[in-house]
Amino acid sequence: MSTLTEEPRASAPAARGRRGSDMFVKFNLVIVFFALCAVATLLAPEFLTTRNLANLLQQSSLTGIVAIGMTLVILTSGIDLSVGSTAAFGGMTVALLIDQDMNFLAAIAISLAVGALFGALMGGLSAYLALPAFMTTLAGLTAIRGLTYMLTDGQPAGGDVPQAFQLLGGGFLGYVPVVGLIFIAITVIAALVLRCTTFGEYVYAVGSNREAARLSGLPVRGVVTAVFAISGALSALAGVLLTSRLTIGQPTAFNGLELDAIAAVVLGGTNLFGGRGGVFGTFVAVLLLSVLRNLCNLLGLGSFFQMVVTGVILVVALILNMVIEKRGSRV
Repeated sequence: MSTLTEEPRASAPAARGRRGSDMFVKFNLVIVFFALCAVATLLAPEFLTTRNLANLLQQSSLTGIVAIGMTLVILTSGIDLSVGSTAAFGGMTVALLIDQDMNFLAAIAISLAVGALFGALMGGLSAYLALPAFMTTLAGLTAIRGLTYMLTDGQPAGGDVPQAFQLLGGGFLGYVPVVGLIFIAITVIAALVLRCTTFGEYVYAVGSNREAARLSGLPVRGVVTAVFAISGALSALAGVLLTSRLTIGQPTAFNGLELDAIAAVVLGGTNLFGGRGGVFGTFVAVLLLSVLRNLCNLLGLGSFFQMVVTGVILVVALILNMVIEKRGSRV
């Protein structure tokens, strides 16, 4: 009898330890983020100024919007290397259309539609012809960038855009940049879609085991095509918002954006092989990387040094994340 009564007592601390470990694993990136913010405040007191925080959110939002779309793609075990080129094309398209006296809302809608079309084309090639997404989007990266240069022979476009359009990328509501609010809204919507809709269930199912999902009757090809289309539309939106802020379209914009987006998604805990992760981790990872770069700027460190530090931090963070997850699974 004594043995039976002692077992629950012995298991209670273990259960509490398991819950604590699970919580730490789930929120370890948030802990790292706040720790980095504390370090940044100590090293650079101007870090916590309203102006600097607003600037940080504004600068991180474009990468974050693209990273949300990339998260959906990677959750299905895909990859999208064309996001930077699609963003540049979207920014140039909206600038040229507005320059032709088109209403800026219609110009934005067309730019997003073109971005979605590019994404759906590459996703469709991967889904229906069984081509590797890495290769189809790599081809898209080159081809779409070439199309972007062809629009104006490599020259910037636009310059005379409506004041209302400028507010999207460069405006503020109080101290909060409008583009930051757009980033937050897209993150919330994507999280609700993934967690509360049938489409979200399909995304995780396809990423976990594509063949099992197909045998279960899920529209695997349609889901893959859809997430690539969403990624393309969000990439084009990032380009539109940059044009809004700069008031011109830059064909050279967003070089290397795909690497930043993938880094944020993986650092945020989404499995590169699909089926596990979410947009909240991506959101925090985008902010974490932005804080790191912002701190380097405040300390006067060169861009080359920033690249090295960012790469090292990314590798260390991924290793720690893997170790924490393994320990959590053993508790």
